[in-house]
Amino acid sequence: MSKTQSLKFAHHPNPAPVPADKRAALLANPGFGRVFSDHMVTIRYSDADGWHDARVEPRGPISMDPAAAVLHYAQEIFEGLKAYKTADGATLFRPRENARRFQQSAERLAMPVLPEELFLEAVDRLVSIDRAWIPDGDGSLYIRPFMFANEIFLGVKPSSNYLFAVIASSVGSYFKSAADAVSVWVSQEYTRAAPGGTGAAKCGGNYAASLLAQAEATRHGCDQVVFLDAVERKWIEELGGMNVFFVFNDGSLSTPPLGGTILPGVTRSSLITLARDKGIAVREERYSYDQWRADAGSGRLREAFACGTAAVVTPIGTVRAPEGEFKIGNGGSGARTEELKSALVDIQRCRAPDPHHWIHKVF
Repeated sequence: MSKTQSLKFAHHPNPAPVPADKRAALLANPGFGRVFSDHMVTIRYSDADGWHDARVEPRGPISMDPAAAVLHYAQEIFEGLKAYKTADGATLFRPRENARRFQQSAERLAMPVLPEELFLEAVDRLVSIDRAWIPDGDGSLYIRPFMFANEIFLGVKPSSNYLFAVIASSVGSYFKSAADAVSVWVSQEYTRAAPGGTGAAKCGGNYAASLLAQAEATRHGCDQVVFLDAVERKWIEELGGMNVFFVFNDGSLSTPPLGGTILPGVTRSSLITLARDKGIAVREERYSYDQWRADAGSGRLREAFACGTAAVVTPIGTVRAPEGEFKIGNGGSGARTEELKSALVDIQRCRAPDPHHWIHKVF
């Protein structure tokens, strides 16, 4: 039996968890990404010992040497998934897909591959011990698995030591705006990823590179940035942290194709499947910014929406660029967007049948 297969988790419950009344007050309006649960999971890796020292422990600071490799060479990856409250426990939505994408990101960043079952066990253990942090209603517990290089060494090479960890945050809506749809800024100066790069990996560097463009979007009164391809600067790729779909007047959908520069979103994949279940034509094809503008003006394009674990399904109402702006449809949400969002959320929250066996129960 391998070290990984026999890996045992040590449990060290938080001796001073947040009191129930204070937790309830925090969960009343958690926002996004600022309210954290009592525990975390950590697992260490070394070339010599493999995966070892698995722990469930109180959430707290991570000690790090100033020469830790991640601080200098950015070997870091992460995932995002949600836990939902049920009458008898909690559920996760397609966590194996997150585990597999985590493995793919690790391979691209020259990091050790965490076994799928170990990823799932780490997430399950954290959700189980901190299930009281799942908000009622439309809220959820956002789960953040991540891994970084912590070898103490200044040299450009893959680290020989890593820390994998999982933390959890009680969340509400991702977007602060109360508007029916978000506005987006088309970045024509900055790009997110290039062929052969790390666009398909969920690594921190991709998001760091998007922040200047996001700040530009904010200055123009927009909620999110849209990136064009890095080669021709004409094809729509994805938003700063979300995939994008387009809905046409014949009822069909299109979304930019995967090809190494776009993150293969779990929500994206799920929506394609759900749409096809309903008999809706879905094309994975390139779509230019100029065509987007023309189709919105002619009425051929009726709706557009962003999607991701954090944002779920969010309508896009207004598109802005240096040369002006245009509305999509009536500037709000549309029937097809709402239909697909409802189909997705109802499965996630166990309000509808789960024909594809996407729901993972945590007890």
